[in-house]
Amino acid sequence: MTNSYDSFQKRRLRSSYASVIISIAIVLFMLGVLGLILLKSNKVANHFKEEVVMSLFLKDSITKAQIEGFRQALLEKEYTKNIFFISKDEAAQSYKKDLGEDFLEFLGDNPLKNGIDLYLKADYVTADKMEALEKEFKQNAFIADVSYDKPLVKQLTKNIQRVSFWLLILSGFFGLVAIILINSSIRLSIYAKRFNIKTMQMVGATKSFIRRPFIWQSVKLGFIAAIIALVGLAIVIYYINKYIPSLELVKDYLSLTYLVAGIFLVSFIITWISTFFATQRFLNLQTNDLYY
Repeated sequence: MTNSYDSFQKRRLRSSYASVIISIAIVLFMLGVLGLILLKSNKVANHFKEEVVMSLFLKDSITKAQIEGFRQALLEKEYTKNIFFISKDEAAQSYKKDLGEDFLEFLGDNPLKNGIDLYLKADYVTADKMEALEKEFKQNAFIADVSYDKPLVKQLTKNIQRVSFWLLILSGFFGLVAIILINSSIRLSIYAKRFNIKTMQMVGATKSFIRRPFIWQSVKLGFIAAIIALVGLAIVIYYINKYIPSLELVKDYLSLTYLVAGIFLVSFIITWISTFFATQRFLNLQTNDLYY
């Protein structure tokens, strides 16, 4: 009879541990996906910013040597991501394809200018910084005119700020949900052992002595859950990298390190705090209150 009861208790305990691990793993997986979005949102935003082009149209009077010197000077600027020189003949061919007819036959002369397409680093793709650069370039003796899509830059900046704000709100919400769910799972696990806690307390064990094994048990369960969550995230990252290789998830070792460390850190902090307060509650209860 005793062996049967002990076997039942062990199965019940394993079932309790399994439910806690699964609950924590699901929550950590959700947080991991959100963390991945947050870490890569900046890269995605920067990718779109660095696709914005500022066209510098050069004066006809400057020589090839001056153009090359100006191009080299631009490459050394801190704001330059990349540059491409486009001759007036190449620009004419491009316009001819877009229009579907040879406009040079009608005009008789090529009115276009040699130009440089300047791609800026993401930090400089804002309305204020691009306007400042535009003024600077217009004062340059080699440049006839400067052109870029001002409405696009303003809209891009506004949309990125909006998305960042809502991601922050969403992160706070999921963080709160994670704390509540993990705390509930651990409280239920501790609740099943409330009589053991009170028995240990009645025979003279200190609160810290009673609390310690429960805390480390929960931390170990959280560690196992974190590993499971990371396995799930690894599968998600594999398929994202397979279908959207431009994000370079697998090669971004720094972001992946932050993600793994963050999952383990969140698991440790939440399980430790939740177990501490759950055991503290039962330690402070009177014996008669344990039945309710």
